[in-house]
Amino acid sequence: MMKYELGFIGAGNMAEAIVRAAIDKDIIRASKIIASDPSDERRTAFEGLGTDVTTDGKQVIGKSQQVLLAIKPQTLEKIAPELAAVNPTTQVIISIMAGVSTVKIASVIGKSAKLIRVMPNTPLQVACGMAAIALGGSAKPDDAALTQKLFGAAGETILVDECEIDAITAVSGSGPAYLFYLAEAMQAAAESLGLGQHANQLVCQTLIGSATLLSKQRLSANELRQQVTSPGGTTEAAIKHLDANKTKEVFINAIKAAEQRSKELGA
Repeated sequence: MMKYELGFIGAGNMAEAIVRAAIDKDIIRASKIIASDPSDERRTAFEGLGTDVTTDGKQVIGKSQQVLLAIKPQTLEKIAPELAAVNPTTQVIISIMAGVSTVKIASVIGKSAKLIRVMPNTPLQVACGMAAIALGGSAKPDDAALTQKLFGAAGETILVDECEIDAITAVSGSGPAYLFYLAEAMQAAAESLGLGQHANQLVCQTLIGSATLLSKQRLSANELRQQVTSPGGTTEAAIKHLDANKTKEVFINAIKAAEQRSKELGA
C-alpha cells in the first residue's frame, strides 16, 4: 500500500491550484499528498496547504499511487531515471506538460505505463478552469477517475482522444491569453477616451458578465452578438470596422497557428 494517494513532480502555481481545489472539495486529504520541487519557496507554499514535501522525486514516485507531472517539457529528460521506477501495472502517471505526448513520456519511462495527459488552462487557479483529459499508454477509463475529480474540482473537464489535444491547446489552453489580449485593447481604448480610472472595472466586469451570459443562455455567440448590434447603432459601427479589417479571420488563423506550434513541440 502506497503512503500517498497523489504525488507531484513540480510544485508550481498550477500544481498548487490543483491541490487547493482537491483539498477544498474533499477529493483528497492533504496528508495523502506529497510534492517535490527544488524551490524552497514552492515547497513552503505546499507545506502551508498541509502536504508533505521533498526535493527527491524518487520519493514521490516510490510512495504515490498516482503521480502528476507538473514540470516544464524540457525537464522531462532530466527526471528519466526517476520515472523509470514507475510500476506500470499499479501506478498512474498524469501529465500537464504542454506539447508532450504520452508516447514521448512512455519512451522516457522505458516501458508501457498507465498514462493520462491533461490540457488545463490558467483559470483553474480561480476554480474556473477547462481541462481536456486523454488516456494514453495502457490506461483504462477507470484510471482517469481521480484525474477527472481533481480537475473537476477546479472547473470543468472533458474526456477526449489524444489526437485532439493540439487543437484543444490552441482553443482553451492558450484561450485565456486571447481574452487578456482583448482586455488589453479594450482598456487601452477606454484610457484613450478619458476613462482611465474606470477602465479596469469597466472591461473586467463586461468580460465576466458576457462570458456568464454566453454560458447560461441557450443562444450562440453569434445570436447574442446580434442582440447587442442594433442597425445603425454604435455596436454596428464597431463590428463593421472589425469585419472590414478581417478581425475574425485573423483570430481563426491565429488559433490555427497555435495548433500547428503545439504539433511542432510534440514532434
